[in-house]
Amino acid sequence: MTGQTARASGEDLDPRSAEFAERLGAFLLERGKLDELALHRAQRAHKQSGERFDLVLTRLGLLSEADMAAVLSELLGVPLAGVKDLPEAALLSDRLQLSFLKSHRVIPIGESGESLLVAAADPFNTEPILAIGFLLSRPVQLRIMAPREVELAIERLYGQAAPIRPEAGHGQAEHASEDDVRRLEDMASEAPIIRLVHDLIVRAVEAQASDIHVEPREEALRVRFRLDGMLYTVEMLPLALRAAVTSRIKIMAHLNIAERRLPQDGRIKTIVRGREIDLRVSTMPTLSGESVVMRILDRSSVQLDFDALGFSEPAQRAFTRLLQLPNGIILVTGPTGSGKTTTLYTALNALNTSERKTFTVEDPIEYQLAGVNQVQVHPKIGLTFATALRSMLRQDPDVIMVGEIRDLETAQMAIQASLTGHLVLSTVHTNSAAATVARLLDMGVADYLLASSLTGVLAQRLVRRLCKACSAPAEALPALLERIGQRRAGSAAAIDLAGLRKRVGCTECRNTGFLGRTTISEMLVVTDRVREVMLESGTEAAIHAVALGEGMVTMFEDGLAKALRGETTIEEVLRVTRMS
Repeated sequence: MTGQTARASGEDLDPRSAEFAERLGAFLLERGKLDELALHRAQRAHKQSGERFDLVLTRLGLLSEADMAAVLSELLGVPLAGVKDLPEAALLSDRLQLSFLKSHRVIPIGESGESLLVAAADPFNTEPILAIGFLLSRPVQLRIMAPREVELAIERLYGQAAPIRPEAGHGQAEHASEDDVRRLEDMASEAPIIRLVHDLIVRAVEAQASDIHVEPREEALRVRFRLDGMLYTVEMLPLALRAAVTSRIKIMAHLNIAERRLPQDGRIKTIVRGREIDLRVSTMPTLSGESVVMRILDRSSVQLDFDALGFSEPAQRAFTRLLQLPNGIILVTGPTGSGKTTTLYTALNALNTSERKTFTVEDPIEYQLAGVNQVQVHPKIGLTFATALRSMLRQDPDVIMVGEIRDLETAQMAIQASLTGHLVLSTVHTNSAAATVARLLDMGVADYLLASSLTGVLAQRLVRRLCKACSAPAEALPALLERIGQRRAGSAAAIDLAGLRKRVGCTECRNTGFLGRTTISEMLVVTDRVREVMLESGTEAAIHAVALGEGMVTMFEDGLAKALRGETTIEEVLRVTRMS
């Protein structure tokens, strides 16, 4: 195994633990290396300082570094190396940088079959050993050597050698020097690093992940995929590879690899299994290093079809009917990651004919739609949603999609566009359809303008779909039935629980019990009665009550219907509707 060490018996021994101090002390007494008086002295110093017990012993002069190396070799079952084991010339001097070897006090000393033998002054610090093995794509076996012998050997064999690649330390300078930049570029250009990053992207795409998270932790570089809305850890890479992996991603995204103090955003275009994949890249400086998130935009995996998205027939019918109107505003609402953009793109796909001119203004443009004029906002140069929308009205459009209504100016421009004969689609971040109307009124939109322009609001969430290969019949627990009853207060419809199913888990669904997601929604159509309430009070509760009276099916009811058909679980519906 790449990066494997020869340390077997001491593999799980924490050098800072009381167990290690006790075992080492007993071992030294047994071997006659220490007497009771010296041991007690060392134990007192260890308790006072909290320093590793082996380091306390050498600091106090009770054992030499060479003697301690021999003791640890015997205690841990790791072979001891000495000057006689050193090679005549430096090994891998074109791959290993002097600063890395010095800072970690490790040195390659030979080969054993396919394995590289690496001597280390500290047998407990396996991170550089793992990093070298990973970088070279070969197994590594650990040897223990006295610290002073390692330092002298590095100086004699490597002198001022340059090139490698594992990062020298965990800390990071605020801004890289020119030499640092060259080193980062060299690290990111190593074939194993290129292959590692590419393989992570391929794995994420094949798993249908929506995001890749690369996060530096105290002990490792954690890689997680967001699958069906949930994060799963897929790799724990050696922390010494942090700079190489981060730099590789930043180079691919055309970002400044020297800038570590500020967040950066970029984009990667790559080919995976013959498919063109876009990745939106975001970096964020944290205490442990730069956190990197890559949002995967796989155009071929997006089905711009309402049936495929999982909308109920009544909601789909009401929404498509609104799309046939020549003007008005249709809003889609929900939290981040609830599928709003996909719904809007599906609507645009249905409206995209040669008889219509369609514009979008987005931040960012997630997918390219053939035949649609898509505009990317650039606030730094003054191209905001509102300014872009104002200019679009002079382009004789029929349909306009605004990525998000974030402020009063954008809302007013969208209303003006709809009142002058355009069909406007947009999104708002709220929790329900009725809350969207109240939010716009609170934003400062005049009630009479909103009532005359808004035609409908679609609120939606994504719930995980039960795996068809392993889901099993389920019985609803009494407590769960009570919660359902509380949510359905006022609903006279009986519940048939025969179709309920539960998650189990299998290889098909990665043992999660879920595979894929489907949409639950509520479609508020702005009728004359809803308009009256908007003009009278405009409160969320009043609008919601009237909408229910006009036939609106709530998001919870829509999700419950899916759960009763065995498509998802009631717990999942409660989770995404914020009632878990």
